[in-house]
Amino acid sequence: MYAYVVRRLLLIPLTLLGIIAVNFVFVQLAPGGPIEQVLARLEGRTTDATARISGTGAAETARPAPGQGSSVASKYRGAQGLDPEFIKNLEKQMGFDKPPLERFWLMVKSYARFDLGKSYFRDASVVDLILEKLPVSASLGIWSTLIIYLISIPLGVRKAVRDGSRFDVASSWAIIVGHAIPGFLFAILLIIVFAGGRYLHWFPLRGLTSDNWDALSWPMRILDYAWHLALPVTALVIGGFAALTMLTKNAFLEEINKQYVLTARAKGLSERGVLYGHVFRNAMLVVIAGFPATLIGMLFTGSVLIEVIFSLDGIGLLGFEAAMNRDYPVMFGTLYAFSLLGLILGLISDLTYHFVDPRIDFEAREV
Repeated sequence: MYAYVVRRLLLIPLTLLGIIAVNFVFVQLAPGGPIEQVLARLEGRTTDATARISGTGAAETARPAPGQGSSVASKYRGAQGLDPEFIKNLEKQMGFDKPPLERFWLMVKSYARFDLGKSYFRDASVVDLILEKLPVSASLGIWSTLIIYLISIPLGVRKAVRDGSRFDVASSWAIIVGHAIPGFLFAILLIIVFAGGRYLHWFPLRGLTSDNWDALSWPMRILDYAWHLALPVTALVIGGFAALTMLTKNAFLEEINKQYVLTARAKGLSERGVLYGHVFRNAMLVVIAGFPATLIGMLFTGSVLIEVIFSLDGIGLLGFEAAMNRDYPVMFGTLYAFSLLGLILGLISDLTYHFVDPRIDFEAREV
């Protein structure tokens, strides 16, 4: 097993390199870019944002220079009438004065040192931004995933044991309805009903903690934290537990009808002993395999709209804004962090496979 873990760890850098390379190529082919974003802000007279990028005096440098800028205009949309030196300074500060291959090589070397660069449009490094936003996304992702598993596994087992009963049919209808409603619509409904939108004002509308959180005692801090998380986590759980519940049910139904279960029953084992002593271990392999994907989805992709609706400034919102603003360091930095975490969770998932069923031998499998 140790050799398998070592092989997987050695493959992580190569996999990360492939992911970054493919996305780097696609980004180069996409229209628009950071320079165009700055020029668009200049056209809208948002010179303060540009000054943060180009340094003091950027607004003065950007003033139209008579008879100049025609060659720049052919390269960047919106550059007509701007001083070419201003465009060159932007290119140099953002690294676009170098060819794509050299930019990619410099980025790879920086990432090897876990130096993710600095945001184009925020006065902070990418690492600092990720660490700043991580508690919000981690809170949403971890708690949502744990609650989903705590609900889905017992419910799925119960549905498998009572397959075809009224309970099974009624719970299936409830699951279908919950799955059919998008999480962001359910979040809006929760706000209208419980967060002062129209009826009750039981829960806060924004933020992860209250303004006076530092002055609270630790028990009150925990309650305040749970109070703020209640609605966004509920919105995520409602739309996320359906697939796992049905997966658990189907996995148990498949195992219940196998020969070893009939043999265990013939030996006089109780139904509970058969279910949790034999069936559970085999049926849970499929469920465990989906844990990394569920956690990653809840951490980064599934919570973007939830973060926006509940004014939670997390990593999902950070990545979305970076993509919209063409903030390449943040885009690639978050992609690198997400991919690395996903690969590590995938390895943990395989190790959990072996822990649940030691008969699974990864040493004999080609990686």
